[in-house]
Amino acid sequence: MEEKLTFKERLISGLQEFGVPRLIISGFLLMLLVLSPIVGADLPTQITNIINRFSWNGVLVLAMVPMVHSGCGLNFGLPLGIISGLLGATLSIELGFTGMMSFIMAIAIATPFAIILGSLYGWLLNKIKGGEMMVATYVGFSSVSFMCMMWLLLPYKSSTMVWGLSGKGLRTTISLEGFYNQALAGLLKISIGGVTIPLGTILFFALLAFLMWAFLHTKTGTAMTAVGSNPAFAKAAGVDVDKTRMLSVIMSTWLGALGILVYQQGFGWIQLYTAPFYMALPAVSAILIGGASVNKASIVNVILGTILFQGIVTMTPTVMNNLIRMDVSEVVRIIASMGMILFALTRKSEGKR
Repeated sequence: MEEKLTFKERLISGLQEFGVPRLIISGFLLMLLVLSPIVGADLPTQITNIINRFSWNGVLVLAMVPMVHSGCGLNFGLPLGIISGLLGATLSIELGFTGMMSFIMAIAIATPFAIILGSLYGWLLNKIKGGEMMVATYVGFSSVSFMCMMWLLLPYKSSTMVWGLSGKGLRTTISLEGFYNQALAGLLKISIGGVTIPLGTILFFALLAFLMWAFLHTKTGTAMTAVGSNPAFAKAAGVDVDKTRMLSVIMSTWLGALGILVYQQGFGWIQLYTAPFYMALPAVSAILIGGASVNKASIVNVILGTILFQGIVTMTPTVMNNLIRMDVSEVVRIIASMGMILFALTRKSEGKR
């Protein structure tokens, strides 16, 4: 007969399963929330900021899941998906779409770019099995550098986007006012106790997360997980390993394209040139902090990691500014975000296998 665990034993087991790193980070975030009203920061505003940043970044973190499951590792090549999204966004504006339609068309235009770039990226990763993450980093950096030239050379004509004097080349930052600014965040927005919740953006993320969860429980999704866990066994069972890995890369790239569009509609701007350079690092860090490893990730890891990472990055500068009465927000934000990234990368092998 199985021995019944006491409450204390169940609590200890639960805390161990949750993980010491997440306990430390959660405790630090809780401490910042407690300190917030003490140092003069408005707590409902800070909670609103955390929810907003979670809703903006959630899809970018979700993009990590397919490649982790297929054994391709963490997607440091996320800038390829981001570039697909940027092409969709700029072409949507160039073609004259406005409001919600510009957001829908941005997704529609970005999708074929994501499929093409994801296919090429997947083909490359299949050629260098075992070194995916290192090569992905170079792919991400080089693609951003290449697009720095293309944003100047591509024949865009929209006065909203091109440089005013020369009429050639896109601006570094493009306002989304009149286009898809707050396209999702402005839908179903509710306020509870001074905390504003962008239900539209959260529901969009929830839909994508549910579809990802459902896909991973299909025959193809199970085969993808099998490829990541044991490629030799999966091949013996009749699974096309290379094709499955490529599918995961295409899915990740497409989610990256959607992720940057969701981020932009909340942020209110399109940022080009070197802006996507390091955008993969916060997404990778968030999912690792959430409890994922290089070969296992879940939707819970995505949600928990995004909340913890964005919570720390949001709260730390605010509390520090109010505490020392000096504007050091950007310095503190860089220290907090880079510190979290460094911490997350040292935990990359953590997690159940």
